Amino acid sequence: MKIAMIGAGYVGLVSAACFADFGYRVACVDADGRKIDDLRAGRAPFFEPGLPELIAVNSGAGRLTFTTNVAEAVRGADVVFIAVGTPSRRGDGHADLSFVFAAAKEIAGAIEDYAVIAVKSTVPVGTGDRVDEIVRQANPAARFSVVSNPEFLREGAAIEDFKRPDRVVVGAPDEESVR
Repeated sequence: MKIAMIGAGYVGLVSAACFADFGYRVACVDADGRKIDDLRAGRAPFFEPGLPELIAVNSGAGRLTFTTNVAEAVRGADVVFIAVGTPSRRGDGHADLSFVFAAAKEIAGAIEDYAVIAVKSTVPVGTGDRVDEIVRQANPAARFSVVSNPEFLREGAAIEDFKRPDRVVVGAPDEESVR
């Protein structure tokens, strides 16, 4: 299985490294070229116990790659995770979903075969419907399903939380995406 992880922040990078450690091929994407260069050199952008070792082992084995090119990562992916930031907007405190929606539009342009688009970012109810709408508008021929897969990671214990979760939550609209 090939996975594309859009976003190399805390949730995205930990998830990408752990999926790779499970044996999946993972392409991790971030718009920050310096961050990608550091990751390719084995330097994590934040401290999480065990993360540099996971990155090194899985990059060395060819299961974990880093890029700034969304199309390159998404091409041929079975699952595309959106794990980008959703900072609070100034003034009203609501989540700024512009990064999620921009990622959806970029993903739409790169889907070749059926793909599951999994929203991992912290988002309000209804965001998956909007992601679905954006992808359909940008690429009416795309075959995909949008699912929700919120993350429950604690800083300092994220790898353990990811690898041995007490629960996994997935909201899926159809049987194909569940499979």
